[in-house]
Amino acid sequence: MTLLSSIPSPGHSTIDLGPLAIHFYGLMLLVAIAAAMWLTGIRYVHRGGNWDLIFQVAVWGVLAGVVGARLYHDVTSWNEVSQIHHWWAPFAVWKGGLGIYGGILFGVGAGVIIVHRAGESIPKMLDIVAPGLLLAQAIGRWGNWWNQELFGKPTNLPWGLKIDPANRPAGYGSYSTFHPTFLYESLLALLGIGLLLLLERRFKLRAPALFSLYVAYYALIRFFMELLRIDPSHHFLGLRLNAWVSILVFICAWSFFVWWQFIRRPSEPVADGPGGSGPPTPPTKRGPKKPKKKKEPSVRVKGPRMSVPKGRVRPGR
Repeated sequence: MTLLSSIPSPGHSTIDLGPLAIHFYGLMLLVAIAAAMWLTGIRYVHRGGNWDLIFQVAVWGVLAGVVGARLYHDVTSWNEVSQIHHWWAPFAVWKGGLGIYGGILFGVGAGVIIVHRAGESIPKMLDIVAPGLLLAQAIGRWGNWWNQELFGKPTNLPWGLKIDPANRPAGYGSYSTFHPTFLYESLLALLGIGLLLLLERRFKLRAPALFSLYVAYYALIRFFMELLRIDPSHHFLGLRLNAWVSILVFICAWSFFVWWQFIRRPSEPVADGPGGSGPPTPPTKRGPKKPKKKKEPSVRVKGPRMSVPKGRVRPGR
């Protein structure tokens, strides 16, 4: 008896509250942002930081990330955007279509500016935020399930995802179940969080080595997801555009990790602050140095020395 024959898809992706329509895709993004803030904030506060900086980074990082993600999607998938025959088509994030690479680039860039202005260590903050970004991606991918989008090739596996005929790509109308790439990516992202935390605990990594491992790990995941996906995309030399981007990102991130961790000579160590791996090291209390006593030069008497036999010294009168 098969316990699971397929994964059902939701029948609707919005809730209508009078004139207001709430999109589940957007709700999943909000939950993802909140989860990333929670994990990042806990890690930062544990190192002696405060929540104020996390809130500032989150606000500006999310705004810039959404802009970057949508811009990346508009540039790389304009054929999908052009199918929405409205002037607001390039901005229709509620229709799906957020390129994660653009979101990471713009979001992290905005966060770097905020951290720099706060006087904190940028490399150490990047390492702190890395697991939180994976958590956000693991939750955010469920928005694709609500929209019935970005699934993979047809499959007869027990965990195949049921897709309504209206949402099946051209040429796949006769298939009913497809690879749930959103689920694959979500589970692998959760696994990646555990791997990052384990590596951070077991090894002494030079910041931002953990962040570079996160980027390399996600690029590897995304490469294999691109091999499964069948949604429209530009192709070069038999591979989807995002597959080539993933290869390039993986090579850059992994090369940086190897160079930074094993080849580059570290500069003078700096005491750990809130962005470090532990609490700040208190300065050593030392008193003022005592001046050394100058030795008086010995006086050498010229002429023959007189030796007095022991026991023949007369007492003074």
